[in-house]
Amino acid sequence: MNEIKNESNGTAPRLDGEAKKAAKKEIKRLQKQLLSLQQPLKNAKVPVVLLFEGPSASGKGRMISEVISELDPRGYQVYTYGSASEDAGRRPFLWRFWCDIPPRGEMSVLDHSWYAAAFDAQSHDGAQRYAEPINVFERQLADDGYLILKFYLSISRAEQRERLEKLASDDAEAWRVDESSWRQNRSWDKHSDIASAVIESTSTPHAPWHVIENGDKVSGTLEVLRTIAESIASAIESGAPKPVHDEKRDWPLLKMPKLGEVDLSPAIADKEEYDEQLKREKKKLQKLHSLLYREQIPVVLAFEGWDAAGKGGAIRRLSWALDPRGFDVVPIAAPSPDALSRHYLWRFWREIPRDGHVVLFDRSWYGRVMVERIEGLTPESRWSMAYDEINEFEYELHRHGAVVLKFWLHIDSGTQLERFRLRESTPDKKYKITSEDWRNRDKWPQYEAAVDEMLQKTSTAYAPWCIVEGNDKRYARIKVLKTVRKALEERL
Repeated sequence: MNEIKNESNGTAPRLDGEAKKAAKKEIKRLQKQLLSLQQPLKNAKVPVVLLFEGPSASGKGRMISEVISELDPRGYQVYTYGSASEDAGRRPFLWRFWCDIPPRGEMSVLDHSWYAAAFDAQSHDGAQRYAEPINVFERQLADDGYLILKFYLSISRAEQRERLEKLASDDAEAWRVDESSWRQNRSWDKHSDIASAVIESTSTPHAPWHVIENGDKVSGTLEVLRTIAESIASAIESGAPKPVHDEKRDWPLLKMPKLGEVDLSPAIADKEEYDEQLKREKKKLQKLHSLLYREQIPVVLAFEGWDAAGKGGAIRRLSWALDPRGFDVVPIAAPSPDALSRHYLWRFWREIPRDGHVVLFDRSWYGRVMVERIEGLTPESRWSMAYDEINEFEYELHRHGAVVLKFWLHIDSGTQLERFRLRESTPDKKYKITSEDWRNRDKWPQYEAAVDEMLQKTSTAYAPWCIVEGNDKRYARIKVLKTVRKALEERL
Protein backbone atom coordinates (compact mmCIF):
# COMPACT_ATOMS: atom_id res chain seq x y z
CA MET A 1 0.00 0.00 0.00
CA ASN A 2 1.25 3.47 -0.83
CA GLU A 3 1.70 6.04 1.90
CA ILE A 4 0.06 9.44 1.72
CA LYS A 5 2.63 11.99 0.65
CA ASN A 6 2.97 14.80 3.13
CA GLU A 7 4.47 17.44 0.87
CA SER A 8 4.58 21.05 1.98
CA ASN A 9 5.81 22.54 -1.31
CA GLY A 10 5.61 21.71 -4.97
CA THR A 11 3.29 19.42 -6.86
CA ALA A 12 3.52 15.89 -8.23
CA PRO A 13 5.24 15.57 -11.63
CA ARG A 14 2.89 16.09 -14.57
CA LEU A 15 2.73 14.16 -17.82
CA ASP A 16 3.33 16.16 -20.95
CA GLY A 17 3.84 15.68 -24.67
CA GLU A 18 3.60 12.15 -26.06
CA ALA A 19 3.25 10.58 -22.61
CA LYS A 20 0.13 12.60 -21.88
CA LYS A 21 -1.32 11.86 -25.29
CA ALA A 22 -0.74 8.13 -24.85
CA ALA A 23 -2.25 8.20 -21.37
CA LYS A 24 -5.42 9.89 -22.61
CA LYS A 25 -5.75 7.31 -25.37
CA GLU A 26 -5.41 4.50 -22.82
CA ILE A 27 -8.00 6.17 -20.60
CA LYS A 28 -10.50 6.10 -23.49
CA ARG A 29 -9.78 2.43 -24.06
CA LEU A 30 -10.28 1.57 -20.41
CA GLN A 31 -13.55 3.51 -20.27
CA LYS A 32 -14.83 1.45 -23.21
CA GLN A 33 -13.61 -1.71 -21.49
CA LEU A 34 -15.58 -0.87 -18.36
CA LEU A 35 -18.72 -0.56 -20.48
CA SER A 36 -18.04 -3.95 -22.04
CA LEU A 37 -17.67 -5.49 -18.57
CA GLN A 38 -21.05 -4.34 -17.30
CA GLN A 39 -23.14 -7.15 -18.76
CA PRO A 40 -20.70 -9.92 -17.78
CA LEU A 41 -20.62 -8.38 -14.29
CA LYS A 42 -24.40 -8.56 -14.14
CA ASN A 43 -24.35 -12.18 -15.33
CA ALA A 44 -21.72 -13.07 -12.72
CA LYS A 45 -23.89 -11.39 -10.02
CA VAL A 46 -20.90 -9.71 -8.41
CA PRO A 47 -21.82 -6.48 -6.56
CA VAL A 48 -19.17 -3.75 -6.69
CA VAL A 49 -18.47 -0.82 -4.37
CA LEU A 50 -16.17 1.93 -5.70
CA LEU A 51 -15.25 4.33 -2.91
CA PHE A 52 -13.47 7.66 -3.35
CA GLU A 53 -11.94 9.68 -0.52
CA GLY A 54 -9.30 12.38 -0.31
CA PRO A 55 -8.72 15.91 0.94
CA SER A 56 -10.73 18.84 -0.37
CA ALA A 57 -10.02 19.65 -4.03
CA SER A 58 -8.28 16.32 -4.62
CA GLY A 59 -10.48 15.66 -7.64
CA LYS A 60 -13.03 13.12 -6.42
CA GLY A 61 -15.91 14.52 -8.46
CA ARG A 62 -13.89 14.67 -11.65
CA MET A 63 -12.53 11.16 -11.06
CA ILE A 64 -16.01 9.74 -10.64
CA SER A 65 -17.08 11.45 -13.86
CA GLU A 66 -14.20 9.79 -15.70
CA VAL A 67 -15.05 6.38 -14.24
CA ILE A 68 -18.74 6.47 -15.21
CA SER A 69 -18.41 8.43 -18.46
CA GLU A 70 -19.08 5.45 -20.76
CA LEU A 71 -21.11 3.24 -18.39
CA ASP A 72 -24.75 2.32 -18.83
CA PRO A 73 -26.44 4.32 -16.03
CA ARG A 74 -28.86 1.44 -15.40
CA GLY A 75 -25.99 -0.55 -13.90
CA TYR A 76 -24.63 1.86 -11.31
CA GLN A 77 -25.69 4.41 -8.73
CA VAL A 78 -23.63 7.37 -7.53
CA TYR A 79 -23.98 8.42 -3.88
CA THR A 80 -22.62 11.66 -2.46
CA TYR A 81 -22.39 11.62 1.31
CA GLY A 82 -22.17 14.84 3.25
CA SER A 83 -22.90 15.32 6.91
CA ALA A 84 -25.51 12.93 8.26
CA SER A 85 -29.07 14.22 8.06
CA GLU A 86 -31.14 14.62 11.24
CA ASP A 87 -32.78 11.26 10.48
CA ALA A 88 -29.50 9.44 9.82
CA GLY A 89 -27.92 11.07 12.86
CA ARG A 90 -30.49 9.34 15.06
CA ARG A 91 -29.40 5.88 13.91
CA PRO A 92 -26.09 3.93 14.02
CA PHE A 93 -23.57 5.65 11.78
CA LEU A 94 -23.39 2.70 9.35
CA TRP A 95 -27.18 2.66 8.84
CA ARG A 96 -27.31 4.92 5.78
CA PHE A 97 -24.45 3.06 4.11
CA TRP A 98 -26.04 -0.35 4.66
CA CYS A 99 -29.22 1.04 3.07
CA ASP A 100 -27.29 1.93 -0.10
CA ILE A 101 -25.31 -1.25 -0.77
CA PRO A 102 -25.74 -2.33 -4.41
CA PRO A 103 -27.61 -5.41 -5.64
CA ARG A 104 -25.65 -8.24 -7.19
CA GLY A 105 -24.30 -7.41 -10.62
CA GLU A 106 -24.40 -3.64 -10.13
CA MET A 107 -22.09 -0.91 -8.85
CA SER A 108 -22.31 1.75 -6.17
CA VAL A 109 -19.94 4.69 -6.68
CA LEU A 110 -19.36 6.69 -3.51
CA ASP A 111 -18.22 10.31 -3.29
CA HIS A 112 -17.17 10.22 0.37
CA SER A 113 -18.30 7.24 2.40
CA TRP A 114 -18.32 5.65 5.84
CA TYR A 115 -14.73 6.92 6.12
CA ALA A 116 -15.61 10.61 6.08
CA ALA A 117 -16.11 10.86 9.84
CA ALA A 118 -12.82 9.08 10.52
CA PHE A 119 -10.81 11.28 8.15
CA ASP A 120 -12.42 14.43 9.59
CA ALA A 121 -11.74 13.44 13.20
CA GLN A 122 -9.71 15.83 15.31
CA SER A 123 -7.54 13.17 16.91
CA HIS A 124 -6.12 9.69 16.28
CA ASP A 125 -8.32 8.23 19.00
CA GLY A 126 -11.38 9.89 17.50
CA ALA A 127 -10.55 8.44 14.09
CA GLN A 128 -9.68 4.95 15.29
CA ARG A 129 -13.01 4.39 17.03
CA TYR A 130 -14.49 4.01 13.56
CA ALA A 131 -11.96 1.42 12.43
CA GLU A 132 -13.49 -1.66 14.09
CA PRO A 133 -17.09 -1.23 12.87
CA ILE A 134 -15.82 -0.31 9.39
CA ASN A 135 -13.62 -3.40 9.19
CA VAL A 136 -16.53 -5.58 10.33
CA PHE A 137 -18.86 -3.98 7.77
CA GLU A 138 -16.43 -4.48 4.88
CA ARG A 139 -15.60 -8.03 5.92
CA GLN A 140 -19.30 -8.93 6.06
CA LEU A 141 -19.80 -7.56 2.55
CA ALA A 142 -16.71 -9.32 1.22
CA ASP A 143 -17.79 -12.61 2.79
CA ASP A 144 -21.00 -12.23 0.81
CA GLY A 145 -19.16 -11.73 -2.48
CA TYR A 146 -18.89 -7.95 -2.70
CA LEU A 147 -15.93 -6.48 -4.56
CA ILE A 148 -14.77 -3.40 -2.62
CA LEU A 149 -12.29 -0.96 -4.17
CA LYS A 150 -11.22 2.02 -2.08
CA PHE A 151 -9.33 4.95 -3.60
CA TYR A 152 -7.68 7.76 -1.67
CA LEU A 153 -6.77 10.62 -4.01
CA SER A 154 -3.58 12.15 -2.66
CA ILE A 155 -2.31 15.63 -3.46
CA SER A 156 0.27 17.91 -1.85
CA ARG A 157 -0.52 20.79 0.45
CA ALA A 158 0.67 23.26 -2.18
CA GLU A 159 -1.45 21.57 -4.86
CA GLN A 160 -4.52 21.77 -2.64
CA ARG A 161 -3.93 25.45 -1.90
CA GLU A 162 -3.52 26.20 -5.59
CA ARG A 163 -6.74 24.38 -6.49
CA LEU A 164 -8.71 26.01 -3.67
CA GLU A 165 -7.56 29.48 -4.74
CA LYS A 166 -8.55 28.74 -8.33
CA LEU A 167 -12.00 27.54 -7.29
CA ALA A 168 -12.54 30.46 -4.93
CA SER A 169 -11.76 32.96 -7.70
CA ASP A 170 -14.38 31.44 -10.02
CA ASP A 171 -17.87 32.80 -9.30
CA ALA A 172 -19.44 29.59 -10.60
CA GLU A 173 -17.24 27.31 -8.46
CA ALA A 174 -16.58 29.38 -5.33
CA TRP A 175 -19.41 27.64 -3.45
CA ARG A 176 -17.30 24.49 -3.40
CA VAL A 177 -14.74 26.10 -1.07
CA ASP A 178 -15.74 26.58 2.55
CA GLU A 179 -13.91 27.29 5.78
CA SER A 180 -13.38 23.59 6.49
CA SER A 181 -11.37 23.31 3.25
CA TRP A 182 -9.03 26.14 4.24
CA ARG A 183 -8.79 24.79 7.79
CA GLN A 184 -7.73 21.44 6.38
CA ASN A 185 -4.97 23.11 4.39
CA ARG A 186 -3.75 25.03 7.45
CA SER A 187 -3.60 21.82 9.52
CA TRP A 188 -2.25 19.70 6.67
CA ASP A 189 0.24 17.65 8.68
CA LYS A 190 -2.36 16.67 11.28
CA HIS A 191 -4.93 15.76 8.63
CA SER A 192 -2.41 13.68 6.67
CA ASP A 193 -1.22 11.84 9.77
CA ILE A 194 -4.78 10.90 10.74
CA ALA A 195 -5.61 9.84 7.18
CA SER A 196 -2.50 7.65 7.02
CA ALA A 197 -3.39 5.98 10.32
CA VAL A 198 -6.97 5.31 9.20
CA ILE A 199 -5.82 3.84 5.90
CA GLU A 200 -3.25 1.64 7.62
CA SER A 201 -5.81 0.22 10.08
CA THR A 202 -8.52 -0.41 7.46
CA SER A 203 -6.62 -1.70 4.43
CA THR A 204 -7.33 -5.42 4.30
CA PRO A 205 -6.81 -8.15 1.66
CA HIS A 206 -10.53 -8.15 0.85
CA ALA A 207 -10.94 -4.34 0.92
CA PRO A 208 -7.56 -2.77 0.14
CA TRP A 209 -6.86 0.93 -0.11
CA HIS A 210 -5.35 2.29 -3.33
CA VAL A 211 -3.57 5.59 -2.65
CA ILE A 212 -3.49 7.48 -5.95
CA GLU A 213 -1.13 10.39 -6.60
CA ASN A 214 -3.59 12.79 -8.22
CA GLY A 215 -1.46 15.88 -8.61
CA ASP A 216 -1.49 15.02 -12.29
CA LYS A 217 -5.13 14.24 -13.01
CA VAL A 218 -4.39 12.33 -16.20
CA SER A 219 -1.96 9.86 -14.63
CA GLY A 220 -4.22 9.56 -11.57
CA THR A 221 -7.25 8.77 -13.73
CA LEU A 222 -5.29 6.20 -15.71
CA GLU A 223 -4.23 4.36 -12.53
CA VAL A 224 -7.77 4.33 -11.12
CA LEU A 225 -9.37 3.07 -14.33
CA ARG A 226 -6.74 0.39 -14.79
CA THR A 227 -7.24 -0.86 -11.22
CA ILE A 228 -11.03 -0.97 -11.60
CA ALA A 229 -10.98 -2.71 -14.98
CA GLU A 230 -8.48 -5.35 -13.85
CA SER A 231 -10.31 -6.02 -10.59
CA ILE A 232 -13.76 -6.34 -12.20
CA ALA A 233 -12.43 -8.59 -14.97
CA SER A 234 -10.83 -10.82 -12.35
CA ALA A 235 -14.03 -10.91 -10.28
CA ILE A 236 -16.07 -11.89 -13.33
CA GLU A 237 -13.70 -14.72 -14.07
CA SER A 238 -13.23 -16.10 -10.56
CA GLY A 239 -15.73 -14.32 -8.32
CA ALA A 240 -15.05 -11.55 -5.83
CA PRO A 241 -12.38 -12.41 -3.25
CA LYS A 242 -13.95 -14.17 -0.28
CA PRO A 243 -11.76 -14.17 2.83
CA VAL A 244 -11.90 -17.16 5.13
CA HIS A 245 -13.99 -16.15 8.11
CA ASP A 246 -12.04 -17.93 10.83
CA GLU A 247 -11.78 -15.18 13.44
CA LYS A 248 -13.03 -16.44 16.81
CA ARG A 249 -14.29 -13.59 18.93
CA ASP A 250 -14.90 -13.85 22.65
CA TRP A 251 -18.52 -12.74 22.88
CA PRO A 252 -20.00 -12.15 26.36
CA LEU A 253 -22.32 -15.13 26.01
CA LEU A 254 -24.98 -15.98 28.58
CA LYS A 255 -25.63 -19.58 29.60
CA MET A 256 -28.89 -20.77 28.03
CA PRO A 257 -30.83 -23.99 28.68
CA LYS A 258 -31.73 -26.31 25.84
CA LEU A 259 -35.37 -26.22 24.83
CA GLY A 260 -35.90 -29.74 26.08
CA GLU A 261 -34.89 -28.63 29.58
CA VAL A 262 -37.44 -25.81 29.85
CA ASP A 263 -40.37 -26.33 32.22
CA LEU A 264 -43.51 -25.35 30.31
CA SER A 265 -45.91 -25.65 33.24
CA PRO A 266 -46.03 -21.97 34.39
CA ALA A 267 -49.52 -20.55 33.93
CA ILE A 268 -51.91 -17.80 35.02
CA ALA A 269 -55.18 -19.64 35.50
CA ASP A 270 -57.14 -16.73 36.94
CA LYS A 271 -58.36 -14.34 34.23
CA GLU A 272 -58.90 -11.54 36.75
CA GLU A 273 -55.30 -11.84 37.89
CA TYR A 274 -54.16 -11.80 34.25
CA ASP A 275 -56.25 -8.72 33.43
CA GLU A 276 -54.91 -6.92 36.50
CA GLN A 277 -51.28 -7.70 35.61
CA LEU A 278 -51.87 -6.72 32.00
CA LYS A 279 -53.33 -3.37 33.06
CA ARG A 280 -50.49 -2.73 35.51
CA GLU A 281 -47.70 -3.56 33.06
CA LYS A 282 -49.33 -1.54 30.30
CA LYS A 283 -49.46 1.53 32.53
CA LYS A 284 -45.79 1.20 33.47
CA LEU A 285 -44.70 0.73 29.86
CA GLN A 286 -46.63 3.80 28.74
CA LYS A 287 -44.61 5.94 31.16
CA LEU A 288 -41.36 4.27 30.15
CA HIS A 289 -42.02 4.85 26.45
CA SER A 290 -42.35 8.57 27.11
CA LEU A 291 -39.03 8.54 28.96
CA LEU A 292 -37.39 6.60 26.13
CA TYR A 293 -38.37 9.31 23.68
CA ARG A 294 -37.16 12.07 25.99
CA GLU A 295 -33.81 10.31 26.50
CA GLN A 296 -33.59 9.35 22.77
CA ILE A 297 -33.02 5.65 23.47
CA PRO A 298 -33.89 3.26 20.60
CA VAL A 299 -35.33 -0.19 21.31
CA VAL A 300 -35.11 -3.28 19.09
CA LEU A 301 -37.28 -6.28 20.02
CA ALA A 302 -37.13 -9.51 18.00
CA PHE A 303 -39.75 -12.24 18.31
CA GLU A 304 -39.09 -15.80 17.21
CA GLY A 305 -40.76 -19.06 18.18
CA TRP A 306 -42.62 -22.14 17.09
CA ASP A 307 -45.55 -21.73 14.72
CA ALA A 308 -48.68 -21.02 16.81
CA ALA A 309 -46.56 -20.24 19.89
CA GLY A 310 -48.21 -16.85 20.38
CA LYS A 311 -45.83 -14.31 18.84
CA GLY A 312 -48.67 -12.26 17.37
CA GLY A 313 -50.61 -12.15 20.63
CA ALA A 314 -47.56 -11.09 22.62
CA ILE A 315 -46.70 -8.37 20.09
CA ARG A 316 -50.27 -7.03 20.14
CA ARG A 317 -50.36 -6.75 23.94
CA LEU A 318 -47.01 -5.01 23.94
CA SER A 319 -48.07 -2.58 21.21
CA TRP A 320 -51.18 -1.65 23.19
CA ALA A 321 -48.86 -0.21 25.84
CA LEU A 322 -46.85 1.94 23.40
CA ASP A 323 -47.54 5.32 21.84
CA PRO A 324 -48.46 4.51 18.21
CA ARG A 325 -46.39 7.48 17.04
CA GLY A 326 -43.24 5.94 18.47
CA PHE A 327 -43.14 2.32 17.35
CA ASP A 328 -43.32 0.08 14.30
CA VAL A 329 -44.05 -3.61 13.89
CA VAL A 330 -42.04 -5.22 11.08
CA PRO A 331 -43.38 -8.60 9.92
CA ILE A 332 -40.66 -10.67 8.27
CA ALA A 333 -41.65 -13.04 5.48
CA ALA A 334 -39.59 -14.71 2.77
CA PRO A 335 -37.12 -12.19 1.29
CA SER A 336 -38.16 -10.32 -1.85
CA PRO A 337 -36.03 -10.54 -5.04
CA ASP A 338 -34.64 -7.12 -4.08
CA ALA A 339 -33.51 -8.44 -0.69
CA LEU A 340 -32.15 -11.69 -2.13
CA SER A 341 -29.89 -9.66 -4.41
CA ARG A 342 -28.11 -8.09 -1.41
CA HIS A 343 -26.49 -9.14 1.85
CA TYR A 344 -29.14 -10.77 4.03
CA LEU A 345 -28.74 -8.15 6.80
CA TRP A 346 -29.62 -5.34 4.38
CA ARG A 347 -33.38 -5.56 4.88
CA PHE A 348 -33.00 -5.54 8.66
CA TRP A 349 -30.59 -2.61 8.78
CA ARG A 350 -33.17 -0.61 6.82
CA GLU A 351 -35.70 -1.05 9.64
CA ILE A 352 -33.49 0.06 12.53
CA PRO A 353 -35.42 2.63 14.59
CA ARG A 354 -34.56 6.26 15.16
CA ASP A 355 -33.38 7.21 18.63
CA GLY A 356 -36.34 7.26 20.98
CA HIS A 357 -38.40 4.84 18.87
CA VAL A 358 -39.21 1.13 19.18
CA VAL A 359 -39.24 -1.55 16.48
CA LEU A 360 -40.80 -4.97 17.03
CA PHE A 361 -39.68 -7.63 14.54
CA ASP A 362 -42.17 -10.45 14.01
CA ARG A 363 -39.48 -12.95 13.00
CA SER A 364 -36.05 -11.61 12.27
CA TRP A 365 -32.50 -12.05 10.99
CA TYR A 366 -32.40 -15.37 12.83
CA GLY A 367 -34.10 -17.00 9.87
CA ARG A 368 -30.56 -17.26 8.52
CA VAL A 369 -29.66 -19.96 11.05
CA MET A 370 -33.06 -21.63 11.15
CA VAL A 371 -35.19 -21.67 7.97
CA GLU A 372 -32.31 -21.01 5.56
CA ARG A 373 -30.17 -23.63 7.28
CA ILE A 374 -32.77 -26.38 7.52
CA GLU A 375 -34.36 -25.82 4.11
CA GLY A 376 -30.97 -25.72 2.40
CA LEU A 377 -31.56 -22.19 1.11
CA THR A 378 -28.09 -21.06 2.14
CA PRO A 379 -24.88 -23.13 2.03
CA GLU A 380 -23.35 -24.10 5.35
CA SER A 381 -20.26 -22.03 4.54
CA ARG A 382 -22.47 -18.93 4.79
CA TRP A 383 -25.06 -19.67 7.46
CA SER A 384 -22.34 -20.89 9.82
CA MET A 385 -20.80 -17.39 9.62
CA ALA A 386 -24.10 -15.84 10.65
CA TYR A 387 -23.66 -16.38 14.39
CA ASP A 388 -20.72 -13.97 14.45
CA GLU A 389 -22.32 -11.65 11.89
CA ILE A 390 -25.48 -11.41 14.00
CA ASN A 391 -23.52 -10.80 17.20
CA GLU A 392 -21.64 -8.05 15.36
CA PHE A 393 -24.88 -6.55 14.04
CA GLU A 394 -26.47 -6.51 17.49
CA TYR A 395 -23.28 -5.13 19.04
CA GLU A 396 -23.44 -2.15 16.67
CA LEU A 397 -26.99 -1.49 17.84
CA HIS A 398 -25.84 -1.75 21.45
CA ARG A 399 -22.82 0.48 20.78
CA HIS A 400 -25.21 3.11 19.44
CA GLY A 401 -27.20 2.94 22.68
CA ALA A 402 -30.10 0.66 21.73
CA VAL A 403 -31.86 -1.74 24.04
CA VAL A 404 -31.85 -5.11 22.23
CA LEU A 405 -34.03 -7.99 23.43
CA LYS A 406 -34.91 -11.27 21.72
CA PHE A 407 -37.76 -13.60 22.62
CA TRP A 408 -38.18 -17.28 21.80
CA LEU A 409 -41.84 -18.25 22.30
CA HIS A 410 -41.66 -21.89 23.36
CA ILE A 411 -44.42 -24.53 23.40
CA ASP A 412 -44.41 -28.30 23.26
CA SER A 413 -45.38 -30.36 20.25
CA GLY A 414 -48.73 -31.39 21.70
CA THR A 415 -49.79 -27.79 22.36
CA GLN A 416 -48.83 -26.85 18.83
CA LEU A 417 -50.95 -29.68 17.42
CA GLU A 418 -53.98 -28.54 19.47
CA ARG A 419 -53.60 -24.96 18.21
CA PHE A 420 -53.17 -26.07 14.60
CA ARG A 421 -56.40 -28.08 14.79
CA LEU A 422 -58.24 -25.19 16.45
CA ARG A 423 -57.13 -22.85 13.66
CA GLU A 424 -58.33 -25.26 11.01
CA SER A 425 -61.75 -25.52 12.64
CA THR A 426 -62.22 -21.79 13.32
CA PRO A 427 -63.27 -19.78 10.22
CA ASP A 428 -61.70 -16.46 11.31
CA LYS A 429 -58.42 -18.20 12.26
CA LYS A 430 -58.13 -20.61 9.35
CA TYR A 431 -55.94 -18.20 7.40
CA LYS A 432 -53.26 -18.62 10.08
CA ILE A 433 -52.61 -22.27 9.24
CA THR A 434 -50.91 -23.28 5.99
CA SER A 435 -49.41 -26.39 4.46
CA GLU A 436 -46.00 -24.92 5.24
CA ASP A 437 -46.85 -24.92 8.96
CA TRP A 438 -47.59 -28.65 8.80
CA ARG A 439 -44.41 -29.27 6.80
CA ASN A 440 -42.33 -27.36 9.35
CA ARG A 441 -43.92 -29.39 12.14
CA ASP A 442 -42.57 -32.56 10.56
CA LYS A 443 -39.07 -31.05 10.96
CA TRP A 444 -39.46 -30.28 14.67
CA PRO A 445 -36.27 -32.18 15.70
CA GLN A 446 -34.13 -30.35 13.13
CA TYR A 447 -35.55 -26.98 14.16
CA GLU A 448 -35.07 -27.72 17.85
CA ALA A 449 -31.39 -28.56 17.28
CA ALA A 450 -30.91 -25.37 15.25
CA VAL A 451 -32.64 -23.23 17.89
CA ASP A 452 -30.55 -24.73 20.68
CA GLU A 453 -27.36 -23.83 18.80
CA MET A 454 -28.70 -20.35 18.04
CA LEU A 455 -29.51 -19.68 21.69
CA GLN A 456 -26.08 -20.91 22.83
CA LYS A 457 -24.14 -18.82 20.32
CA THR A 458 -26.09 -15.53 20.18
CA SER A 459 -27.43 -14.79 23.66
CA THR A 460 -25.07 -12.02 24.72
CA ALA A 461 -24.98 -9.69 27.69
CA TYR A 462 -25.91 -6.78 25.41
CA ALA A 463 -28.57 -8.64 23.35
CA PRO A 464 -29.94 -11.50 25.47
CA TRP A 465 -32.44 -14.17 24.53
CA CYS A 466 -35.47 -14.70 26.73
CA ILE A 467 -37.18 -18.10 26.45
CA VAL A 468 -40.90 -17.55 27.06
CA GLU A 469 -42.89 -20.51 28.33
CA GLY A 470 -45.86 -20.35 25.98
CA ASN A 471 -48.14 -23.31 26.70
CA ASP A 472 -50.23 -20.82 28.68
CA LYS A 473 -50.77 -17.74 26.51
CA ARG A 474 -51.62 -15.49 29.43
CA TYR A 475 -48.41 -16.32 31.24
CA ALA A 476 -46.39 -15.81 28.04
CA ARG A 477 -47.86 -12.37 27.35
CA ILE A 478 -47.25 -11.13 30.88
CA LYS A 479 -43.68 -12.47 30.88
CA VAL A 480 -42.91 -10.59 27.65
CA LEU A 481 -44.33 -7.35 29.07
CA LYS A 482 -42.44 -7.73 32.34
CA THR A 483 -39.17 -8.59 30.61
CA VAL A 484 -39.38 -5.53 28.36
CA ARG A 485 -40.41 -3.30 31.24
CA LYS A 486 -37.52 -4.47 33.46
CA ALA A 487 -34.97 -4.01 30.65
CA LEU A 488 -36.19 -0.46 29.98
CA GLU A 489 -36.15 0.41 33.68
CA GLU A 490 -32.58 -0.85 33.94
CA ARG A 491 -31.51 1.12 30.87
CA LEU A 492 -33.20 4.33 32.01
